[in-house]
Amino acid sequence: MATTNGPLVRWSIRVLASVAMVAVVTGAVLLLRPHVEVLNLLVLYLLAVLPVAIRWGARLAAFTSVVSISVFVLLVPPVGSLLIADSRELVALAVFLVTAVVVGNLAARSRRSALESARLSEEQSALRRVATLVAESSPQSAVFEAVTREVGLLCGADLARMERYEPDGTVSGVAAWSRVPVQLAVGTHFALDGLSVAREVRRAGGPVRLDSFAGATGAIAGEALALGIRSSIGCPIVVAGRLWGVIAASTKSDDPYPANIESQIANFTELVATAVENAEARGELRRMADEQAALRRVATLVARGVAPDLVFAAVAREVVHLVGADAAAVVRADSDGMATLLATHSASEQETLTAGSRWTPEQPSPIATVLATGGSARLDSPDPADQPDLVRLLGVRSAVATAIIVEGRCWGSISVASRRDPFLPATEQRLSEFTELVATAIANAEARTKLTRSRARIVATADETRRRIERDLHDGAQQRLVSLALNLRGAQSTVPAEQPELRESISQAVVDLQEVIEELREISRGIHPAILSEGGLGLALRALARRSAIPVELHLDVTARYPQAVEVAAYYVISEAITNTTKHAKAGYAEVTVEERDGAVLLRVRDDGVGGAEPQQGSGLIGLHDRVEALSGAIDITSPTGQGTLIEVTLPVDRQAGL
Repeated sequence: MATTNGPLVRWSIRVLASVAMVAVVTGAVLLLRPHVEVLNLLVLYLLAVLPVAIRWGARLAAFTSVVSISVFVLLVPPVGSLLIADSRELVALAVFLVTAVVVGNLAARSRRSALESARLSEEQSALRRVATLVAESSPQSAVFEAVTREVGLLCGADLARMERYEPDGTVSGVAAWSRVPVQLAVGTHFALDGLSVAREVRRAGGPVRLDSFAGATGAIAGEALALGIRSSIGCPIVVAGRLWGVIAASTKSDDPYPANIESQIANFTELVATAVENAEARGELRRMADEQAALRRVATLVARGVAPDLVFAAVAREVVHLVGADAAAVVRADSDGMATLLATHSASEQETLTAGSRWTPEQPSPIATVLATGGSARLDSPDPADQPDLVRLLGVRSAVATAIIVEGRCWGSISVASRRDPFLPATEQRLSEFTELVATAIANAEARTKLTRSRARIVATADETRRRIERDLHDGAQQRLVSLALNLRGAQSTVPAEQPELRESISQAVVDLQEVIEELREISRGIHPAILSEGGLGLALRALARRSAIPVELHLDVTARYPQAVEVAAYYVISEAITNTTKHAKAGYAEVTVEERDGAVLLRVRDDGVGGAEPQQGSGLIGLHDRVEALSGAIDITSPTGQGTLIEVTLPVDRQAGL
C-alpha cells in the first residue's frame, strides 16, 4: 500500500532529475567554454528546460530555468561569484529566463494538447468499439466486459468493475477488469452495508469519488483494503429512467483522477444503458413470442378437445419453461377442503409429488390463499421456517399461484415454484393466460361429459321404449292375432259343405291374418329383435344376415355376452349399415366383422357398392354417430366414390356395467 508522502517523493525525484539534466548541460558548457563565448553557451540550457517542460509541465520547467541561470552565473567571470559585472550578461540572462519560461509553457501546452488529443482519440476508439458491440446486438456479458475494460484503461485505473443493483437490495458483479493479477468477484452478491462506491452512488444518484477506504467496514470495503486500493470513482448506469447499476474504477495510486473523468465515463454508461435496453427489449420480444407460442400449443389441444389431463400436463410443462420455474403444478380444489394434484412438471425431472396426490393446503402458501380467495398470490420468503410444511419439504424459496375459474367458481389453481430467485412481477399475469385456457378445457370437458350422458340417457330410453313396444306387440296384439287365426280355423272347420263360398272366405281371412301376423313380427324385430335379448349379438346378427336382401359374409369372434347397451348399439350399427347398403350402395355383397380387442368391441362393415356416402347428410348415419358416441365410442366412415363404403366402430366394453 502506498504511503501518505507518495506525492512528495515523486516531486523530489522530478526535481533531482531536473537538476541532473542541468548538470549534464553544464558539463557540455564547460567542455565548449574554451572555444565559444560564454554568453553564447547560455542557450544550451534550453536543452534541460524543454524536456522537463514536455515531461512534467511548466512549473518544473521554470524551476529548471532558475537553476540553469544560477549555475551559468557561477561560470561567468568572476567564476564562483553570483555577482554580474557586465550589463550585457544581465540582459542575456533575463532574455534567457523569459525565453525559457515561454518555451517551457509552450512545450507544456503542446504536451497537454498532444495528450488530450491522444486521450480523445483513444476514447473515441474505445467508444466505437463498444458501440459496435451494441449495434451488433452482442451478448450483454460481452458489452459489459468491454465497457469495464475501456473505462479502466481510460481512467488509468488498476481495477474496474461493473455492478448491477438487485431487487433484494444487494449488488452483483456483472463484469470486471484488472491491470494487476487479482481475481475480482463476478456473479457474487454484495450487501450494501458498508462504505462502497455502489452504496454512495445509490445514495447520491450521481457520480461519486472515494479518496480512502481506511477504517471502512463492509464486504466491498474489506475487498478494497485487501487489494490495496487507495481511491475509487463510480458513475451510475441509468436504464429507462431507473438506476440499473454502477461502474467503479479503482487505483492503488495516490494521484487523483482527472477533473472531467466522470463525463467521459458517462459516455460509456450511456452505451451500457442502450445495450441493456436493447437486450431487455429483445428479451421481452422473445418472452412474448415464447408465451404466444406456448399459448397456441395449449389452445390447439383445447380446440381439439383432448382429455383434460393432457391439457393439464401440457400447461405445467409450458409454464415451467416460460417463467423459469423449477416446478409447476395444476391443482384441483376438492369439496372436502383438500387439494388434488392433477399434473406437475419439474425442470430437473426430480418431482417429489406425483399426479393424484392429495393434501390439505396450509396458509400462508399461495395455493391455500388462491383456493380461499379465487385470486392470485405469491410467497417470497428467504426463511424456510416461515413456510408451510409442503413448501418447506420441496425447498421452495418463491412461489406464485393463480386461480382457475370455471363458471364463476374457483375450480383450482396453477402454481409455479422456484428454489432460487423470486419470480418477476408479471408472473401472475402470465399464468392467468393459461388459467383461462385450462378453464375452457375443463368447461368443454364437462360440457362433453354432460352431452355424452344426455345422449346415453336418450339412447337408453329409446332402447327401453323399443323393448317395451316389442314386448307389448309380442305379448298383446301378436298373441291376440294368433288366437284369432286359430278361432277362424276352428270356425272354418264347422262350415257346412253346402256353403263353399263361406268356407273360402274364412280361409282367405285366415291367410290374410297370417300375413298380418308375419308383418307384425317383422315390425317387432325392427323395433327390437327379441333374439338379441335372448340369444345375444351373434345369433341376432346371423338372423339379420339371413333376412338381408343382399349376401352378407359374417366374421364373428364373439364368445361371450356384452353389456346390453353395447350389444344393442352393435346390432343397430350393423343393421343400419346393411340397410343403407341395400337401399343406396348398389352393392353385390356386404362383409361384417365383429371382434373383441383391448377391452373394446370392434365392428367393421364393408361393401362393394358405389361409395360416396356422406355421413353428415344421412339421418341414419348421424343416428349411428349419436348412438356410438353415447357409449364413448368412435366411428369412422370411409366412402370414396366408386370404391365402396367402410364403416369402422369401436365400442368400449365396461364389464362392470352388467348385461
